Amino acid sequence: MDTSEASNPVVVAVLNQKGGVGKTTSVVNIGAGLALAGRRVLLVDLDPQGHLGLHLGVDPDPTAPSAYDVLVDPTTRLEDALLKEVRPGLDVLPSTVDLAGAEVELTSVADPHGQLAAKITGAEQNWDVVILDCPPSLGHLTMNALVAADEVFVPMQAHFLALQGVGRLLETVGRVVRSVNQQLQVTGIILCMHEKQTTLGREIESDLEQFLQSTRHSGEPWSNCRVLRPAIRRNIKLAEAPSFGQSIFDYAPTCPGAVDYRRLAEGLSRDWVGAGKISAPPQVHTSVEVKPNPFAATPTDMVQPDLNQAESPPADAHGQD
Repeated sequence: MDTSEASNPVVVAVLNQKGGVGKTTSVVNIGAGLALAGRRVLLVDLDPQGHLGLHLGVDPDPTAPSAYDVLVDPTTRLEDALLKEVRPGLDVLPSTVDLAGAEVELTSVADPHGQLAAKITGAEQNWDVVILDCPPSLGHLTMNALVAADEVFVPMQAHFLALQGVGRLLETVGRVVRSVNQQLQVTGIILCMHEKQTTLGREIESDLEQFLQSTRHSGEPWSNCRVLRPAIRRNIKLAEAPSFGQSIFDYAPTCPGAVDYRRLAEGLSRDWVGAGKISAPPQVHTSVEVKPNPFAATPTDMVQPDLNQAESPPADAHGQD
């Protein structure tokens, strides 16, 4: 990566205390989409399950430094643990199961919640965007993400209980803002596995929009939050891609999930450029290295998706991580 012009990246924490809502899927595919749009991106796996690395086919050396070492060892730099150029423009800080121990070890550190922020600030690499994949719990790992972040994205499904959970999550972020990071803002809701053709999907989406609109001048950390567009349509390809260690752009680049995530990533890039948070990309990556996929459709089977038609979920399509 070019480090000739150092700049502060946009740091985004992707957070939901409920599992299975599309959190890691969104981190991987938004990051990959931003890299395709010419951004320099770092993905940080703060979940001891290590699903982010698995999704991208990363098999970290167990003897090499990882996110655990970056958080608990003052002498380990972020650069020491990076897997560089996992995809063009895309670096990864991998996680291992050892990261679970950081929850205990960080309790004895003078600044247990500021370790990641310090390492990102001191990094020599020059990223446009850093995306933090948070675990589904509010411990020291998630608090490190919220202290380091400028923005929070909340992935969710358009279900009634999920809508109630978002309200509680916003209250939690509000407490963090008041105590440790007064600049933090919840700026985006990502609707995952969305079925806009259903009455429930449309009603929950409308209720969410009305709630966010009602907070516009409240002064709360989510007063500028919006539903990010497009919503990510339910798509079995998104659930299949991790088993091949691929982003959706590697696995099925013309499927509705790939179309939606690419449009979402390009929209975020434009918004950040327009807000002066990042500069315009010097170049755009137009291709990715695709691993062999024995289940991929042949050229005669490939059909350009109807972007106005949501894909119906197959019978075995369940949640995405």
